[in-house]
Amino acid sequence: MRKIRVGIIGCGTIGGELALACHVRMKNTVDLVAICDAEKEKCDTMQKVIKKKIQLLKVDELIKKVDLVVEAASSKISADILKKAINAQKDILIMSIGGLLGNEDLLVKAAKAGIKVYLPSGAVCGVDGLKSASVGKIDSVTLTTRKSPKSLSGAPYLKENNIDIWAIKDETVIFEGSAMDAVKGFPQNVNVCAILSLAGIGAKNTRVRIVASPAYTKNTHDLEIEGEFGRLTTKTENVPSKTNPKTSQLAVFSAIATLEGVVKSVKLGT
Repeated sequence: MRKIRVGIIGCGTIGGELALACHVRMKNTVDLVAICDAEKEKCDTMQKVIKKKIQLLKVDELIKKVDLVVEAASSKISADILKKAINAQKDILIMSIGGLLGNEDLLVKAAKAGIKVYLPSGAVCGVDGLKSASVGKIDSVTLTTRKSPKSLSGAPYLKENNIDIWAIKDETVIFEGSAMDAVKGFPQNVNVCAILSLAGIGAKNTRVRIVASPAYTKNTHDLEIEGEFGRLTTKTENVPSKTNPKTSQLAVFSAIATLEGVVKSVKLGT
C-alpha cells in the first residue's frame, strides 16, 4: 500500500508532535513530505526533534504536493487553509476548529466537492455521544472549562474587559456566554467548544462557562448534554502540555489518533 503523503502547516506543540508521530509511530503508512510555518525557527526545531530533513514550503506549494493537509497553525487562518484545500481537491485535518465557526459553509462546500475534512475531538470527551444524540432532538449543550491563569493569559477577552488574570486568587467565573463568543474571546483556550458546536446544536446555542483559579493544576472540561436521548455528562481532567500550557496533552494525542484513523480501515466509535 502506498504511503499517504502528509504536509503539516504549523510547527508548534501539536504540529511538532504530529511530525514525530508520522516519522516514528506511523512510519509504515504516512510519509511526511513537507512542513510550513511563518516562523522558520519552529521548522528548524521540528526537524532537529525528529532528526530528519523535511522540505520547507509555502502554504500553496505544500497543499499541491500532498494527499492530506494538516492544519495546526491558528484559528485565524484555518478557514482560509480549508478553502485552499477544497480548491486544490485535497483532504484536510484541521486542529484550529474555532476558525470554522461562522465559516460552516466551507464544510458544506467540501462535502459537495467530495473533500474529506477531519476534525479531532481534541481535549474533551463526549463528542461521540453528542453526535449520536444529534440524530434526535437536543435541548441543551453546556461546557464548563476550568483553567489556571497561566493557561488563559493573553486571551483577547481579558484585555477587552480589563480582567487582570494574575490578580485572581480564588475560583472565579470570568466568562459566560455562547460558544461563538467564547472562541472569539479565547481563541487559544477553548477550541473544544468549537467541535462541540459543530457536532451538536451550533455555536450560538452551545453555552460556555470559563472558570479560573491559581489552584487548578489541570485543564478541566465538564460537558452536559440534555435531549430526547436523555442526559449525558462527562468530566475530562487534562494534563497541560509540557511545552505549552494552553494546549492539553489529550489534544495532542487526539490529533495523532485522528491522523492514524485516516489510514486505518477499521473505524471505531460513532
